Amino acid sequence: MSLEFHAGDTEAELDTKSPDAFRTISEVAEDLDIPQHVLRFWETRFNQIKPLKRGGGRRYYRPDDVALLKGIRRLLYGEGYTIKGLQRILKEQGPRHVQAIGRGAPIGSMGGGATAPAPGGPAAMPSDLSDGAAERQQPYRQAVPEGLDDVSILTAVMKELGECRRILEQALQPATDAV
Repeated sequence: MSLEFHAGDTEAELDTKSPDAFRTISEVAEDLDIPQHVLRFWETRFNQIKPLKRGGGRRYYRPDDVALLKGIRRLLYGEGYTIKGLQRILKEQGPRHVQAIGRGAPIGSMGGGATAPAPGGPAAMPSDLSDGAAERQQPYRQAVPEGLDDVSILTAVMKELGECRRILEQALQPATDAV
């Protein structure tokens, strides 16, 4: 028995799969440009993500699973939705809606979606979003006034971070009440 090497077997040809083929967690993580542990975390937050699990717990994602993950990534990272807001969308509009977004459908075209906050408004923090509050948080970059250059923005952010550090250090210092 001999092993043959075919000159046409390039790495690119070995990596190409049918669009209907199942994908491993490493393939999906690479495709979405996110760490594998994020995919596992999303499985705990979104019960609609149900990869096929084989012996040893190895995950295999169906094409619909991958589309759902792409939609989740787009809404969380690209559009600024919170996990809670995305859970509401999945509950009210179903996973097919998010899969369509993952396949490239425009977000507003599916109907019933949340609208974006007004540009230039204050950035909402997750603690500001209650059950009845907006489903999205506005990305920080939109809260920056127009016309500022990158150096001015970074200087302001560094100043704010320095103030946060001072407050944290002060809160963590043991109380030294001299009696």
